[in-house]
Amino acid sequence: MCSSRSSCPSSDSAAQHVVAAHPEQGWSLLCDGTVVFDDTGELTPDGRAVAPHRPPVEQPAVAA
Repeated sequence: MCSSRSSCPSSDSAAQHVVAAHPEQGWSLLCDGTVVFDDTGELTPDGRAVAPHRPPVEQPAVAA
């Protein structure tokens, strides 16, 4: 990555902004170098993979 990045909030902040979006491929690059995927998984700048963290889907009640 280039060293002349604009200021970016700390990695634990929710205020990070997208610097490159590729919705057709299902991912976006945040200002801190994190790659965020549409399935809510992530690749961090230090190489860690964060598994998708979607909330459980509630199943509709079935009338008997």
